[in-house]
Amino acid sequence: MTEENKTNETVDESKKRKTKTSTNLNKAVESKQGNTKQSRARNTKAKQNKVVESVEKANQLESKPEVKRESKEEGIKRSTKSSKEETKRVNNRENRRTNTRESQSGNTISRKRSNTNRRTNNTKKEVMENAKKEDTIQEGKNREKYIREENNTKIQEKRVQKTTNKFEFRKPNLKIIPLGGIEEIGKNMTVFEYDNEIIIVDCGLEFPTDDMLGVDLVIPDVTYLERNKEKIRGMVITHGHEDHIGSIPYILKQINIPIYATKLTVGLIKNKLEEHHLLRSTQIKEVDAGNTINFGKMKVEFIRSCHSIPDSVMLAIYTPVGTVMHTGDFKIDYTPINSEMTDLTRIAEIGKNGVLALLSDSTNAERKGYTMSESTVGDVFKRLFINCKKRIVVATFASNVHRVQQIVDSASENGRKIAVCGRSMINMIETARKLGYIKAPENIFIDIDMIKNYTDEQLVIITTGSQGETMSALTRMASGDHRKVEITPNDLVIISATPIPGNEKLVSKVIDDLMQIGAEVVYSSLADVHVSGHACQEEQKLILSLVKPKYFIPVHGEYRQLIAHAETAKKMGIEPKNIFMTTNGRVLELNENEAKLTGSVPSGKILVDGLGVGDVGNVVLRDRQHLSQDGLIVIVMTMDSSTGEIVAGPDVISRGFVYVRESENLMDDVKKVIRVEVQKLEMNGVTDWGTIKSTLKDNIRDYIFQKTKRNPMILPIIMSL
Repeated sequence: MTEENKTNETVDESKKRKTKTSTNLNKAVESKQGNTKQSRARNTKAKQNKVVESVEKANQLESKPEVKRESKEEGIKRSTKSSKEETKRVNNRENRRTNTRESQSGNTISRKRSNTNRRTNNTKKEVMENAKKEDTIQEGKNREKYIREENNTKIQEKRVQKTTNKFEFRKPNLKIIPLGGIEEIGKNMTVFEYDNEIIIVDCGLEFPTDDMLGVDLVIPDVTYLERNKEKIRGMVITHGHEDHIGSIPYILKQINIPIYATKLTVGLIKNKLEEHHLLRSTQIKEVDAGNTINFGKMKVEFIRSCHSIPDSVMLAIYTPVGTVMHTGDFKIDYTPINSEMTDLTRIAEIGKNGVLALLSDSTNAERKGYTMSESTVGDVFKRLFINCKKRIVVATFASNVHRVQQIVDSASENGRKIAVCGRSMINMIETARKLGYIKAPENIFIDIDMIKNYTDEQLVIITTGSQGETMSALTRMASGDHRKVEITPNDLVIISATPIPGNEKLVSKVIDDLMQIGAEVVYSSLADVHVSGHACQEEQKLILSLVKPKYFIPVHGEYRQLIAHAETAKKMGIEPKNIFMTTNGRVLELNENEAKLTGSVPSGKILVDGLGVGDVGNVVLRDRQHLSQDGLIVIVMTMDSSTGEIVAGPDVISRGFVYVRESENLMDDVKKVIRVEVQKLEMNGVTDWGTIKSTLKDNIRDYIFQKTKRNPMILPIIMSL
C-alpha cells in the first residue's frame, strides 16, 4: 500500500505539472503562431507533445524568474478567447493520455520520468537559447525603432528650422543709406530705413573747396527724402557741430520733420532756425543721455559720449533685424572738462546683447595711439598766459565750448577781460552761458568796441578764423581789413586748432601775414595748443572690442581714412567680407543672416550761394572758373534787322582778359574781324540773330587764341533796329 500510495502521489504531481505545462504550452504556441485558429489547427500532435514536455521542464525554472520572461507572460495573458478554447481541447487529450500512463507499472513510470528529465534538461537549454535569441532580436528591433524615431525627430526639426528661416528671411531688410560724410569731411547725414519708417541721423554741411568759387556752403542732396517724406519719423542729432547740424534750416524748408537732440545741441539748432524764421514751425524735442525714443518699429537710445563739444552722444538703433550702433564723432577722454566720461559700461552691455552693425567715426583712423585729453590744452594756456605782457588773441572753433571754457579760466586767473569777435563765436558763447555750459565770473566779458579802454596786458580776444576762412575775423585782422581789431607787434596770437584737410594753405597764409606784422604766433606745430576731438586707433579698437559687431561700416572720413579704419577692424577680428566700404547714396541692406550693397539713391552736393540754394550747379561753377582763369570779352553792336547791316559799333569791352588801354591795337583788330564777318553773313543773306552770334563767337575766339594763346569767355550782344 505504501508503494502504491507513493506511486499515486507521484502520478498526481506529474498530472498537475503536465496540466500546467499544457496550458503554458498552448499560450506559447499561440504567441509564436500569430494567435490564429488556422495556424493552431495545422499543428500536429507530435509537435504538441514535444512542446508539452519542453514547457514542463521550463516551468521548473519558475523559481528563478527573469524580467524578460515575465514580460512575455504578460503578453501571453492578452491572448484572445479562441486561443483559450483550443487550449482546453489540448488539455483534455493530455488528461486522457495521463490516465493511460497511470495504468502502467511503476518501472514504466520510472523509465518515463528518467527520459522526461533528460528531455527537460535539453529543453531548458533550448528555451534559454531561444530566449536569448529573442532578446537579441528584440533589442535590435528596439534599437532600429529608436534610430528611426531619432532620425524622424531630426528631420522634423530641420523642417521647422527651414520654415523659421523662411519666415525670418521674409522680414524687410534694414537699409542704411549715407547721404553725406563718406569720402569727405563734413556734410554728415545717414538714413536708416526699415519697412515704412525712416530715421535720419545728423544733417550737416560742408565748407566749399577752392574750386567752388563764390559758394558759401555745401549741403547734402535730399531728393530721396523728399520722395519718401511720408515715411520719415524724425531726425536724431549726435552733437552740435556745423558738420552735423548746419544743413538743418535748409532741409526743413523742404521737409518739416521733428528733431531730437540733447540740451546744448537743441540750443544751437534754435539759433539757426531763428535766423531762418523757422523756429515756430519746427518741432524740437530735448532728450538726455540714457533716454530712448520709440519711433515705432525702430527705437533710438542716446548714450553719453566725449567730443570737443558737450552733450555729444552715441546712438543705439534697435530694429526688428538687430541693433545698430552709430558712434557719431567721439574720443575716449578719461579726464574730460565737464567730468562726463563716455558711458563705456552701457556700450559694453549693448555689445554683450549682440550688435548687428557698427558705424564708427574714421577721422583719425590713420593716427596710432590715443588722442590727448582736452584738459592738457588748459595747462598749455596757463603757461602761455602767465606773466605775459602782450595782448592775447586766441582763435579756435566757435563750437569748441570746452576750449572756450579753458580760455575763460586762464583769463580769469590772470585778471584779463575777454572780448569776443565773430558772429558764430558770439552766438555760441551766449547760448552756452545761458544753458550753463560755460561758467565765467560776472563782467569778465566786454564788448569788442570797449577794447580801447584797456591796456594790452588786460585783454584777451577770442575770435573765429582758425581755418583761414576768407571772410573770417582772424583773416581780416591779418590782412589789416578788420574794422575794430588791429594786430600789432605787441600781440600774442594763439591758433588753437589744426587745419582741416584742404585748408592748410589758407592757414599758412594767415600765419605768414600775422608774422609779417610782427605778432608772435603760437600754433599746433609749436605747442600743444590743440587736441583733436576724434578717436585714434587704440580708442577705435576699444569701441570695436566692446561692441563686437557682426558688420562694420567706417564713416566720417576721406577714403584713405576709411581704409585705415577698415584695417583696424580686421585686426580686431572682423571678417573682411563683413566690412563694407560704401559711398554716398549707396544702399546697404542687412538682416541677421546677410548684408549686401544693393542699389543707390540720388545723392550729391547742393551749393548754397547767398540766398540761393541749389541754383548754382556745375554749369555755373564752370563759367565762374572760366571767368576766373581767362576773363571776359563783351561785343556790343546795333544792326538793321531788315538788311543785316551794322548801324552802330561794334564796341569791345574786356574784363579780366587784358588791360584795354595797353592793348588798344588788339581791340581794334577784334573790331575789324567783327565787321568782316558781319559783311560775309550779310552777303550770304543770313539774318538769324542766333546764327550771327554763334558765328561771331567762334571766329573771334579763334582769332584771340591765335594772337594771345588765351581763351576768354566771349559774349556777343546784338541790338536790332
